[in-house]
Amino acid sequence: MAVEKLNNANALIKVEVSNDIIDAKKAQVAKRFAKQVKVDGFRKGKVPVAVVKKMYGEAIEKEAIDELIKEEYEAGLKALEIKTEDIMGEPIFTKFDRGEEKTEIEIKISLRPQVDVEGYEDVIPEVELPTVSEEEIQAKIAEYAKNVAEPADSDKEVAENGDIAVIDFEGFIDGKEMENGMATDYPLELGSNSFIPGFEEQIVGMKVGEEKEIKVTFPEEYGAKEIAGKEATFKVKLKKIQTKQTPEVNDDLAKKLLQMEDATVETLNEEIQKELINAKKAEVFAPKKVELVDALVEKFEFDLPDSVVEKEAEMVINQKAQTLNEDEVKALTEDAEKLKAFQDEAKEEAAKKVKLTFIVDELAKKENIEISDQEVLQVLYFEAIRQGQDAEKIYEYYKENNLLPAVKMSLVEERLLTTLLDKKAK
Repeated sequence: MAVEKLNNANALIKVEVSNDIIDAKKAQVAKRFAKQVKVDGFRKGKVPVAVVKKMYGEAIEKEAIDELIKEEYEAGLKALEIKTEDIMGEPIFTKFDRGEEKTEIEIKISLRPQVDVEGYEDVIPEVELPTVSEEEIQAKIAEYAKNVAEPADSDKEVAENGDIAVIDFEGFIDGKEMENGMATDYPLELGSNSFIPGFEEQIVGMKVGEEKEIKVTFPEEYGAKEIAGKEATFKVKLKKIQTKQTPEVNDDLAKKLLQMEDATVETLNEEIQKELINAKKAEVFAPKKVELVDALVEKFEFDLPDSVVEKEAEMVINQKAQTLNEDEVKALTEDAEKLKAFQDEAKEEAAKKVKLTFIVDELAKKENIEISDQEVLQVLYFEAIRQGQDAEKIYEYYKENNLLPAVKMSLVEERLLTTLLDKKAK
């Protein structure tokens, strides 16, 4: 056996085993099989080795070689002074040559690189912190107050955009009543576009007590396929008009908006100011984060584990391939030069991503950046709400596909970059 440290992130174990040694190991394995297997006509544990070799020859050889490889692999790690926890991914067999006299094997191992991030503060760009005016704060509070406004009956006689029309309606398609197409005292906010296109516009101008037939066409992409694209007639009666009463900005509104029992208008102003500043910061920081990432990747040089880069490159290639049309895919597969350029570009991008991951990991330790499992759950929960999906199903999907670590890592990276930019913000 010979070992070679290719660089600080990759090593090679070269194994050369004579067939005599393999035969001796096969004999040991065959004896073990003889004690374990059941063969008709023989008592368990009393099967002749010759019979076992004839029946299980292929399995015996595989197990014998596997055991020899394991022994040599462990001896190689010891010779290289490599700890199991430093190994990244699975070992890769770069050579397996079963010759007449000997078997030659080469095993490539990827290791966690040593990353020195000394001087990282030098590449953090300066950022000018945004400010928020009192007018912006009050405008945002007014917007939130309008959002929580409660509907109240109005003495208005004619419906307008922005009103809440309380209606009874019954829908028909081809003269037949629609399934689930009827409601009474339904509050419809005009202009909200929450109904079938064209419906709300025909309510505008109706008088309280008026009855009217409204014709609309369901969109082609409508969820219920049986009525998608069909024309429908709705018999509608406007029963009353409601308007939203925007609440006064006071401590009660602050308590409602902040969900805090001791909230005051002053507290509300402070929280809204923080929210607006954070929103502006996110906008200002976005291009600076890209600049910082590029600077960090360029500043630090260290060896990367080949197996990790190759796996990431496969993912990058698959992602890029999904964006190509049929003609572009054909052009790549038919032109070896273009295909190689495509693969090289993907590998370069993958190497940058892997390198950044190790840099972020090291910097996160220095800056004491941690993301709890609870924070990961919250991100997935809010993402599910945003997409209108079941939060529990989203979590299970990420868990089953082992995507939770990637989510956590992206959150660590985001928080780290923000923390670093805050150092140079003024």
